[in-house]
Amino acid sequence: MSGKHTTILGIESSCDDTSAAILCGNKIMANCVATQHIHQKYGGVVPELASRAHQEQIVPIIKEALVNAKIELKDIDAIAFTRGPGLMGSLVVGVSFAKALSLVMKKPLIDVNHMKAHVLAHFIEVEGTTAPGFPFLCLTVSGGHTQIVEVHGPNDMNVIGTTIDDAAGEAFDKAAKMLGIDYPGGPELDKIAEEGNPEKFSFAKPRIKNLDFSFSGLKTSILYKIRDLSIENPDFIKENKIDLCASIRKSIVDILLEKLLKASKDKGIKTLAIAGGVSANRELRRRLLSLDQNGYRVHIPRFEYCTDNAAMVAIAGKFAFERGEFASQNVSADPRLKW
Repeated sequence: MSGKHTTILGIESSCDDTSAAILCGNKIMANCVATQHIHQKYGGVVPELASRAHQEQIVPIIKEALVNAKIELKDIDAIAFTRGPGLMGSLVVGVSFAKALSLVMKKPLIDVNHMKAHVLAHFIEVEGTTAPGFPFLCLTVSGGHTQIVEVHGPNDMNVIGTTIDDAAGEAFDKAAKMLGIDYPGGPELDKIAEEGNPEKFSFAKPRIKNLDFSFSGLKTSILYKIRDLSIENPDFIKENKIDLCASIRKSIVDILLEKLLKASKDKGIKTLAIAGGVSANRELRRRLLSLDQNGYRVHIPRFEYCTDNAAMVAIAGKFAFERGEFASQNVSADPRLKW
């Protein structure tokens, strides 16, 4: 199977999703994800529980990917794994397993930067879509990161804007918690917001001059408004929950798009893309797609390639494989891995 196309096994374990994928050429043959539901009752990811769950799930999820792709381990050309950034305990499970598998199977290792993999997910072959042409700007938004990346090639990326405090995904989750929505609150807030009036409430917006983001002030503004109006009306949240969700979502998306469009103007680049878990947000996707009418070329990944997944690790690994960039057995997990 690997005679004509490079076949890569991708392994992702940076946070609370254990994932394995098989890539042949640029096409995903299998992309399996085991989500850890145990964290819901704690209101957030518990690192020790996450790493333990990865240990339990990594073998079954890789077996599932191989079965779904209808191949055997001997058919793969290389093993790509997430080295970082992420949770140390979670990363160690994936890194250690990949290294052991490499030794046993005598297959080369490829270490992947999790954030770069999110960007490169756009190059997974999907029927009916085309990959963005270079150069393009990619807004990467997740629970831990909010960045604008200028992309000139698979191995030529530059972060031109980043959050100076909280990430957009964290802002969604924290706002959801204020409204009594269970973890993970961001996706549920997005769902509830669909029925609400986004103009009902307004919140303070950050005044950051360059391309960087800030969400701490917005979170404080939301907190104070909810607190003050709840003093006047104890049922305020219950009576206004749908409109609050819509207004909060609009405020966060406004901030994201304002910076992305500023970057587009500054750089003279009108090809735009989004990546990361928050790129599954309905309002963000709609607003971006509407830019197509204004001369922008917009690329949005399929939902399954937005959140943490091994397919994006595999495609990043494929590009590294073609460059001949491999990792040694001395490679170790790096929770703060830089670009």
